[in-house]
Amino acid sequence: MEAAADRFAEEGFHRTNLAEIAEAVGLTEGGLLYHFPSKKHLLLAVAEFRISMEAGWWARVGPEARLADVLEEMVNAAERFLAKPGLIQLSVLAVAEAADPSSPAHALFAERYRQAVQGLAGILEHCMGLGDLPAGTDCDALARECIAVSDGLQLQWVLSDGAVDLVGGIRDHTERIAGIA
Repeated sequence: MEAAADRFAEEGFHRTNLAEIAEAVGLTEGGLLYHFPSKKHLLLAVAEFRISMEAGWWARVGPEARLADVLEEMVNAAERFLAKPGLIQLSVLAVAEAADPSSPAHALFAERYRQAVQGLAGILEHCMGLGDLPAGTDCDALARECIAVSDGLQLQWVLSDGAVDLVGGIRDHTERIAGIA
């Protein structure tokens, strides 16, 4: 996964040759295709790898986090994304593939989004209990909004060839959330 993620991040998905990835891990291209029947399957596995990395980042925030910690982590995540810009492009491609209900990735990504919303909403509910968010805040809706802003800005960043300020956009969004608290 790491070798494929690095190649895709450096060269882009469409410009990366499967033989290069296979060579980097000591396999033949046929050996790589044994594990991943197509380049698209490898893309989805790398996207799953990125989702797992993100889940690890959020696990470090912890269930006792204050709202300021959560908002800071959103900005930090955007900064980490920019450290490997090719992975942003891969994520956008993988989500686009998963949007098709007939795609094998559809159910996987639908479940991952459900888990992400549920996890973030739980953290936000805790923050509401601490008084960091107003009582009655719809934490599920706020979690969906935060994820939508991040995903949407990543898409815009890709389409603008990096001209959109991803970190600044996330920071602006977190400041608006902090302003309602």
